[in-house]
Amino acid sequence: MENWSLVSICVLFGLTARWAVSLNSYSGAGKPPMFGDYEAQRHWQEVTYNLPVHEWYFNTTDNNLNYWGLDYPPLTAYHSLLCAHDHGFDFCWVLVADLLIYIPAVVLYSFYLSEGSNKKKVCTVLCILLYPGLILIDYGHFQYNSISLGLALWGVVVLGLGWDVLGSLAFVLSLNYKQMELYHSLPFFCYLLGKCFKQGLAGRGLFLLVKIAVTVLVTFALCWLPFLSDPGQILQVVHRLFPVGRGLFEDKVANTWCSLNVLIKIKTILSTDTQLYFSLTTTLLAILPSSIKLLMKPTLWQFKLALVNSSLAFFLFSFQVHEKSILLPALPVCLLLNDLPLPAIWFLQASTFSMLPLFLKDGLLVPYVVTSLAFLFFSIYLLSAFEHCSEDKLRLGPYRRLLICMPRMDLGRVTKWKFYFSITAMAGLSFMSVALAPPDQLPDLFPLLVSVFSYLHFLGLLLYFNIVQIAEPLQSVRKNQKKSN
Repeated sequence: MENWSLVSICVLFGLTARWAVSLNSYSGAGKPPMFGDYEAQRHWQEVTYNLPVHEWYFNTTDNNLNYWGLDYPPLTAYHSLLCAHDHGFDFCWVLVADLLIYIPAVVLYSFYLSEGSNKKKVCTVLCILLYPGLILIDYGHFQYNSISLGLALWGVVVLGLGWDVLGSLAFVLSLNYKQMELYHSLPFFCYLLGKCFKQGLAGRGLFLLVKIAVTVLVTFALCWLPFLSDPGQILQVVHRLFPVGRGLFEDKVANTWCSLNVLIKIKTILSTDTQLYFSLTTTLLAILPSSIKLLMKPTLWQFKLALVNSSLAFFLFSFQVHEKSILLPALPVCLLLNDLPLPAIWFLQASTFSMLPLFLKDGLLVPYVVTSLAFLFFSIYLLSAFEHCSEDKLRLGPYRRLLICMPRMDLGRVTKWKFYFSITAMAGLSFMSVALAPPDQLPDLFPLLVSVFSYLHFLGLLLYFNIVQIAEPLQSVRKNQKKSN
């Protein structure tokens, strides 16, 4: 009973943080004619409420797709229609989505699928709920990422509890809410297929595979039901979901192509088709080792690491990435706060920092500073992050020498000092972005520095998480095999 009282306090604390951020500015406030994502959400309600379904994704006299046209899957459209019927539009709807979907999944994951004492599980709940990136984007910038991420998390939770069909259903719903959930799709596929192989495709495994396949197909069919009568409708929705014409990247996003573009003007040298094929190839190569390992060893621990490695590889190498897409790898990294606290905290803070130019554009400097400091303080203190960065607890196995130049140095101490330097540099760049004017000939200097500095973190952490997954300690293997069985 005491534990649930503490959980209630943590949830109340997380909700208070969300409410406080919502009192600040939002995307595009007072910036006509396009405004921002807040206006996009309002406009989608207007479109879905006033137009028939077959016009939602088409450019017509009543639906100008150049003005925040719908570019998300059908569940987003249905959600917009639901909000429109309430004739209300404010941040309370995001709060409701959190309370119904995201927060319950966080609590259930922390208590039923993470290890440690009940006190540590409560601390994990608080730290996940205080992750500033998601709070600032959903309640400051204004989006509904907690719905798609929450549904994906429900998929992880129920799969971890052994309910494979329900897990498939939850993930398909998340994918039909936001197409960016493709970042998580391959780990879900490999985990479930690996379980089918493990049970034997000549017996129970085949039956499980059929059940999952039927669940996926039926769920997709129900979500797309209003569009299935006309192939032209389906093609138009798909065209809106994957706008290849926008190019390799937009703005200053902390991925490979934007960072490399500083030295080599990729968007000028290569055609759009070449950029697309090149990014697809590099993305698949980057996620291949992680996916193969998961397919061969479908445990919950491998699943969580594969979710991190796949989504982070997609963010770093795929086509048409936005800065907010870093929330996709941030979700599974949150699930590692209990296991690998310092690397997870490091990544989550770097992911928040990578969106600094967007926060400054939205007038969210104060919420950015306050939520970041609160997250760092509570997560480092409550999760004893510095006490869990010794060589064995970083789980590198025989690969430790890859990350430090001098084999005799204490990896834990090196990691701490790198963390201190990284956080100090983030604070310095944040200050300079606000206090200093860039040179006239380099107007995007500070956003670019933020982007490249964040990219180096993400690339290094992608290497680290892949090594952890491949060099899984024997003790962890046995422990997670018991869970999966």
